[in-house]
Amino acid sequence: MTEDIILQLISANIVWLLITLLVVIVIFRGVKIVPQSEQYVVERFGKLHKVLGPGINLIVPFLDVVRHKISILERQLPTASQDAITKDNVLVRVETSVFYRIVQPEKTVYRIRDVDAAIATTVAGIVRAEIGKMDLDDVQANRNQLIATIKGFVEDAVDNWGIEVTRAEILDVNLDQATRDAMLQQLNAERARRAQVTEAEGTKRAVELAADAELYAAEQTAKARRIEADAEAYATSVVAAAIAANGLEAAQYQVALKQVEALNALGNSPSSNTILIPAQALEAFGNAFNMLRGRG
Repeated sequence: MTEDIILQLISANIVWLLITLLVVIVIFRGVKIVPQSEQYVVERFGKLHKVLGPGINLIVPFLDVVRHKISILERQLPTASQDAITKDNVLVRVETSVFYRIVQPEKTVYRIRDVDAAIATTVAGIVRAEIGKMDLDDVQANRNQLIATIKGFVEDAVDNWGIEVTRAEILDVNLDQATRDAMLQQLNAERARRAQVTEAEGTKRAVELAADAELYAAEQTAKARRIEADAEAYATSVVAAAIAANGLEAAQYQVALKQVEALNALGNSPSSNTILIPAQALEAFGNAFNMLRGRG
């Protein structure tokens, strides 16, 4: 009897233990805690059922299975290099880098096998196509525009994969040595041409300034001569007006005044001790003195 009770107790304990184990398994299989940086893709009977977001999620144990755990953090593809030929037939090697993140894990899981390789191949094709439309100088000068164009085309291409391209970069555009040498020669020639143009412009400016200086000097000389001529004309007009007003007496008076001034200057000369004056001159000077005395 005692053995039967013990067996019954043991059986009851085993049952409760199994029930407890089953409850633990159900809880473990039915409750999923998803980290903030991930999303879980859940399948039911091998078919997509739903996507679990960050936090605590409940699923049906044994029916629902977490098949894929996808990180939604931003990713960077390894730096890739691809050859491309520009519109003016120059071979260049372009180094690119792409940043992306998964926004729809169900598309990424079921529509593409190797997402990194697929994006890298897409970027390479787009880079070759876009550079083939541009000359080498445009590739170097319009890099930002080229990056924006590549990013736009890549976004359109990967849209069905549930991917968001956050950034695309062209790290470097390398040329072969022959092209570099040719560009260096062209650069040196352009620098020499600019130097010659600058020197020619300087010479031209110097000639223009010299011509302006000569013209200014000529204008000033002509102006001085014109002022002198105006003064002489004014003096002549004054004398003519005086003669017209006073008649011949005024003219004789001016002549007598000049004769006396000339005599004073001759007398005051330090190199002349003796002055010989003809009789006619003495008579003229006498008349001049008399005229001056009469005017006074």
